[in-house]
Amino acid sequence: MRYCKFPTSDGPQYGEVQTQHGEEVIVRRIPPPEEDRACVFVEEEMQPTTLGEARLLAPVNPSKIVCVGRNYREHAKELGNEVPVDILIFLKPPSSLLAPEGKILMPKLSQRVDYEGELAVVIGKKCRNATEREALSFVRGYTCANDVTARDLQKSDGQWTRGKGFDTFCPIGPVVTDEISPEALDLETRVNGELRQKGNTRDFIFSLPAVIRYISSVMTLLPGDVILTGTPAGVGPLKEEDRVQVSISGIGTLTNFVVAEGRWTSSEVEEALARK
Repeated sequence: MRYCKFPTSDGPQYGEVQTQHGEEVIVRRIPPPEEDRACVFVEEEMQPTTLGEARLLAPVNPSKIVCVGRNYREHAKELGNEVPVDILIFLKPPSSLLAPEGKILMPKLSQRVDYEGELAVVIGKKCRNATEREALSFVRGYTCANDVTARDLQKSDGQWTRGKGFDTFCPIGPVVTDEISPEALDLETRVNGELRQKGNTRDFIFSLPAVIRYISSVMTLLPGDVILTGTPAGVGPLKEEDRVQVSISGIGTLTNFVVAEGRWTSSEVEEALARK
């Protein structure tokens, strides 16, 4: 299934996405997929709506966002870091979520804000101490993400919470799908149409089953939780009015725009955060 999240007069809803006449459209409402996979979906037919017309929300509602650092050798090298000998994880707060087409807010505290295109994994059922053999059975699906990073603050702090945790620093979407396999997905990031990152998940240092095993040995993963799996080489700074796009084969393209903190009104900030 492919699904998305969209606003309605009854509040945010999830919808199954299908391709009709060459366009992706929402064809029925479904219950929140954060529920255990064993739950039966109660489908409600709806007038088909294209994704562009739906004004999408971030298609996840995680209790936590767990990220993997330096999971591509060339990315570790480009920032002058050693290739890790063990899996490196950190957290982004759920308050950092941002919807497709939403605005990435460049904070006044930072002089350099970078894009980092990544494959995101959405957990489908409670997961604790998973083995690598069973790890993928806990996955609900996959989507695109951008691990936006205040690079200067990340370096100066040592700890990564502040540099990774600002509001709007985790764009995610546009859809979640379980119709692909994560082993060899092409990932590209473009800024204003220019290709900046090009990678493939076959180049992970640590495989996705190994990542899920490692994380679940530390903390319980709950339905709806998100794992960001690392970014390939080519990260770089964003500037005001940039358009950044993360594309992953079999999923689609996540598009966001960049604005400076002082250029937003309080009502615009509130609206963006409400679209998580």
